[in-house]
Amino acid sequence: MDRRLRITVTGWVQGVFFRQNTKRKADELGVMGTVRNLFDGSVEIVAEGEEDAITQLVEWSKIGPPGARVKGIDTTWEEATREFKDFRIIY
Repeated sequence: MDRRLRITVTGWVQGVFFRQNTKRKADELGVMGTVRNLFDGSVEIVAEGEEDAITQLVEWSKIGPPGARVKGIDTTWEEATREFKDFRIIY
């Protein structure tokens, strides 16, 4: 069963290729959704797919790519919409 999770990552997470590396990890895990920078300096990930794959993406997000300094993450489970066909970076 598909699940949907909204993840907000805070810390030094912009300007360190966080979005590009999140896409790479999501593609590797077969997760659909989006990632984007927010105006407050955080990164928002909306992920849909198998719960185990999303959990792995959350664990990866706690560390992020080299250069990132993740301060914290906030997660909210939501109803899956199945609106995504792939994982995209929103600019």
